[in-house]
Parts: sequence; C-alpha cells; structure tokens
Amino acid sequence: MAGTGVFAELVDGDGVFKYYSSGEWKKSSSGKSVPIINPTTRQPHFKVQACTQEEVNKLIEEAKTAQKSWAKTPLWKRAELLHKAAALLKEHKVPIAECLVKEIAKPAKDAATEAVRSGDLVSYCAEEGVRVLGEGKFMVSDSFPGNERTKYCLTAKIPLGVILAIPPFNYPVNLAVSKIAPALIAGNSIVLKPPTQGAVAALHMVHCFHLAGFPKGLISCVTGRGSEIGDFLTMHPMHSGTAYTRDRKQSNDLVELYLHCPDVLICGLNIFWCCFTGGDTGIAISKKAGMIPLQMELGGKDACIILDDADLDLAAANIVKGGFSYSGQRCTAVKVVLVMESVANALVEKVKAKVAKLTVGLPEDDSDITPVVTESSANFIEGLVVDAKQKGATFCQEYRREGNLIWPLLLDNVRPDMRIAWEEPFGPVLPVIRITSVEEGIHHCNASNFGLQGCVFTRDISKAILISDAMETGTVQINSAPARGPDHFPFQGLKDSGIGSQGITNSINMMTKIKTTVINL
Repeated sequence: MAGTGVFAELVDGDGVFKYYSSGEWKKSSSGKSVPIINPTTRQPHFKVQACTQEEVNKLIEEAKTAQKSWAKTPLWKRAELLHKAAALLKEHKVPIAECLVKEIAKPAKDAATEAVRSGDLVSYCAEEGVRVLGEGKFMVSDSFPGNERTKYCLTAKIPLGVILAIPPFNYPVNLAVSKIAPALIAGNSIVLKPPTQGAVAALHMVHCFHLAGFPKGLISCVTGRGSEIGDFLTMHPMHSGTAYTRDRKQSNDLVELYLHCPDVLICGLNIFWCCFTGGDTGIAISKKAGMIPLQMELGGKDACIILDDADLDLAAANIVKGGFSYSGQRCTAVKVVLVMESVANALVEKVKAKVAKLTVGLPEDDSDITPVVTESSANFIEGLVVDAKQKGATFCQEYRREGNLIWPLLLDNVRPDMRIAWEEPFGPVLPVIRITSVEEGIHHCNASNFGLQGCVFTRDISKAILISDAMETGTVQINSAPARGPDHFPFQGLKDSGIGSQGITNSINMMTKIKTTVINL
C-alpha cells in the first residue's frame, strides 16, 4: 500500500505525504495540505504538503550547491546510481502502481507497466549518457579557408545547472524520469514539481532515487499551491533549465498559473522543456521566456488517414487501441479519423464491433475504459459531445456518463464545423470524418494548429511516404497508431504542438551546453 513498508517515512502523523528536500522527507511549516481527489470516487484520497516560498527557496539553493559537486562526479558513478534507482523502481512497482490507480484511475496493468518502463528508461539513459557525454570533438583551424594549422579546438558537453522538472498527470512517473534521468546523467540537479493528480506516485518514485544513494540536495520534490509558490518559482533566478510535460487538464492549470494556479511553474531559465496540450499556453510561455531556449511538447489533434487500399482490420484495431487506451487521455491518442468514403462504412462497422468489446469500469479491475481524471475534464468532453449532436453527427453508441466515467463513443459523419473536429477531447470520444480524396485528408490534418503526430494506413509504401512528407506533424506512423516511444526515439511536435525534440539522447543533449577550449600553437 502507498506510504507503507519502505515508503513509511513519506507520511507524517496526520497522513499527509511529505515533500523531499536535503535528502530528507519533511513536513511543511505552513501546516497546510493539498487534497488529491480519486477520479473514481470523486472523494479526497491522499494529501500532500502545501510548501512555502521559504521552503522552495531553500531547496533550490541546495540544488544549486549540490549540482556543483555532482558535475565533478565521474560519469560512471552517475550511471551506477541511476542503475540502482532503476532497479528500485522495478522492485517497488506494486505500491507505485497502486498510487497511479487511486490518483489518476489508470488501469492496474498499465500502472504496473509504467513503473517498469520507467526503470527501463532510467537504465537506458545511464548507458546512453556515458556514451554521449563521454565523447568530445576535436577540430583543427586549417579546415577553414585562409587558416593554417595553428589552432586546435576541443569541445565538451557541460551541465546547465538546476533543472525544474514538471510531469503531467497521465504519466506522472514515466514522464518525470524522462526528465530526471537525462538531467542527472548530464551533471545537473533536479527540482521536481509533480502534478497534483499523480503527486503521491511521483513521491514514491523519488524515494527510489533517495534509496539509491544520490547526494543530499541533488534531487528535490516540492508540492503546493500556485497561489503560494507559483509566481515565486516562475521568477526564481537560480533555475538553469526546465523539463516540462503537460496534459490538457494541466495546461488549463498553466493558464491559471499566470494568475496563481496550483499546478504549473515557469522559471527564468536557460532551457524550458514543456510537454502539455494547449497551444495558446505554450505561445504565452514563449513570449514570457524572452531569450531563453525552449523545448515544448504541447499536445495534438493526431489524425489517422485511412486510404481505400488499407488493411481495414489492422486499421480498426489500431484506431481502437490508439483512440481509447487510458480512456483517450494521451497526447498521442488518435484524435480524428479521416477515412476515404469508399471504405468508410466497412471501417466504421469494424471499429464499432471492437468498441463494443471494451470493458468499462474500475481501474482496480483493469478495465479498458476508466474514469477521466477530473469532473471538469468530463464536463469538457461532454460539451464536445453535445455540440456534435446538435450539429448532426451520427452516434455509433449511446452517449453515457456516470460521474467521471464516460463510455467509449464513436462519432461518424463529423463535419469541420463541429468542435470535436478540431479540439482535443482528452477522453474516450473519437470523431470520424469521411473524405473523398487523400488531399482532403492531408488538408484537414494540416489545417489544425496542432502538429504532434499522425498516422496513415495503406498497402502502398510509396504513397505512405508521400503522405508522411505532406503531413505537418512531428511524427507520422505508417500502418500503426500514434505513440510516444520507444523512449529512445525522437519525439517532437510542430506548430502549436511544440518546439524542439525529446527522446533519451535528445533530452541528454538538451540538458547540456557546449564548452569550447582552443589551443593556440
């Protein structure tokens, strides 16, 4: 169970989970806490500390100090500690998974998979970091016209400093370690601000790094309300970088953070890494960031284009998996199906048959469809459904909702004037738009302000590559649904879906800067 056994020291006498600073689990001097609502029961399930500005300032100062020593630690020693943390994550997958089930209603099997995948990511990052950071570059001056061989140039990658890491609710462990591990192997220190929904799972993950034996002050985890610490973290001068992942719900939190919101932080940084759904928010950040380099993933309206020569059984299976896994609460979920009219009826029938087999219920029962994360998220999804109904969409199933639980719904004959044709539901509702040409499908995809991922189903590989080239998205999957991963693959968004590229190697490089030494002969 959460907060028991090896994790018992995470909880204070009042049952509130502590924050992590100076290598210790601490109660906040505020005497206040933040409740975490169970999406299934819609009742408070956990509580976390409401940290103060003074506590945040102290842990950031400690992170700055700890980073100086850590940067001098040999690469192999950094990797050794990361391997220990990875093993502990896998060893303690059960309590971590239990937190994910209660906090974000993630199906039990998927919750356990997230913990194991996170361990694998940390181990891979340790190995990749030794390779990437263990290499430098040597240059000579006479390779440029007009120069003699009188200068030797040596380049190396050095850490940024303090990295602020902000994962989203939907993968609060995996998308935390995807920032923490690259930052640590590169010689940075980490301040983690977990999402409110998913904070306790993240605290359990941090304890695995604590047990691995990382130096005091190198890793911190702060929880609290934006009204108390938001602006303070936003403007703190000691951060050197931010690794940031955001979902649709917490993107809304980010908008509020400019006005003191509970979940999202922005800092004066050298690098700002974002991954959340909400292009307007990302644009606002980029304007505020000034000359600070940015790396953002801002979600998407991932289009699935089905050609008339496609394997419809394969396409239907991927549409259901891609559109409804974790109730559609993924940035890379299939968000709109664009199918050629000639095969639309056949495809819709195949998808309907597979949707009918999805189980709906409790995450503890490992149901396919579980409650969405908050009531406000459910209300937003319902608003899209109501709009589609009013404008004439064909409902392939009856719309059904109980609390935060929404049954899977396929909407056929969706038109471009419907909100769901463009907006990201982040829920188990999938629109189908019938097209008469490939060009029409590409046009709809590219008309979106998003450009994260897309996919195309066809037996003609030449056609598939041409369509991939035409789609304005960071990734195109051929004959498979959109997906983030494997975790070492590049992952990026175009347009309002982001700036820069992630993936283990890219993330390590983004956590460093180039240092040049020139030897004059």
